[in-house]
Amino acid sequence: MDIEQFVAQSIGEWRSMRSGHSLAFQQFEDVLSEISIKEFIDDTNQLRELIKASSQPNESHYISPFSMEWCAESDWEPDDPSEVSSGSCIILPIPKDEQSGKLLRSVGYAESVAAESEYRFLDDGTFILKTHYDQSIAEERIWFVSDHVRCRSSVLKTSEGSGILQASFASEVRKISV
Repeated sequence: MDIEQFVAQSIGEWRSMRSGHSLAFQQFEDVLSEISIKEFIDDTNQLRELIKASSQPNESHYISPFSMEWCAESDWEPDDPSEVSSGSCIILPIPKDEQSGKLLRSVGYAESVAAESEYRFLDDGTFILKTHYDQSIAEERIWFVSDHVRCRSSVLKTSEGSGILQASFASEVRKISV
């Protein structure tokens, strides 16, 4: 597996069921999400700005940019249980070699700020993503069980990496058009 194959296999509409354990709040959460992953071919200026705002050199070679939109409904919303969370981001892979590289995101996973992650692939095709934020460190694993089913696990740690704040697991099923 390389980043081009991973992105190509991820393109589509997904239904996600995630279970999260918040150790900080001693809370369990179920989240149902609709996720849309598309090739990003719209605006190369946005991609250049994403690189410019990162620690990567301006002439960085990127491949397979994509966008992601999500809409999530959680069973644990302290203020309003019917509240729906949604968002979108642009994701830009910058390979270092065939198995690893950087991933630039216009909006991060754990914190709603631009993020720069390190990625690598294990021999079995599992995608490993590690992101250092101001307040935390997110470690994610994504692997395909079949062409239309993938799994994702994540661990959110303190910024020093000494404590675990949250752990989650998601199964994601591609919507098939007929």
